Amino acid sequence: MEHLKERTLKSEKLFSGRVIDLYHEEVLLPNGKMSTREVVKHPGAVAVIALTEDHKIVMVRQYRKAMERVLVEIPAGKLEKGEQPAETAKRELEEETGYTCSSLDHLISFYTSPGFADELVHLYVVTNLEKMEVKADLDEDEFVDVLEVTLEEALGLIQGQQIYDAKTAYAVQYLQLKSALGE
Repeated sequence: MEHLKERTLKSEKLFSGRVIDLYHEEVLLPNGKMSTREVVKHPGAVAVIALTEDHKIVMVRQYRKAMERVLVEIPAGKLEKGEQPAETAKRELEEETGYTCSSLDHLISFYTSPGFADELVHLYVVTNLEKMEVKADLDEDEFVDVLEVTLEEALGLIQGQQIYDAKTAYAVQYLQLKSALGE
């Protein structure tokens, strides 16, 4: 697969923010020609498929500035420096939903947009939810409504474009497949 690799000749950081860094890179292509790439560096993230005892999916409704609209999503958040993905998943679950858990099962990790970003999302499944007596605090700039929906309702939210992000659509389709297989 070496014949497909691009070699970075020069990398310049254009922007450094709270969540991402943006680089402009000059690369040598496999055919010997030069090109440029704009690359977003991200610390990584987690997402949680949280299922209640009665098989409802715990989700959050929140405003997403980049889309200028409210979306319904599974709980998720970015990795903090030095934090392991499972720790982040539990923290985000507690902060966003008011639920905690004794264990998480790692399902899969995937890149969100590998054409220009290195964000890797670690997806977990939780079935041993416990309602917290005192909900953990959200980030100071975060406002969410907590929802508990059936699989059928989640599919309807996809059809109605209220669920409109890849991680949540992936999670719902995963649950739909498990249901179809009788698992």
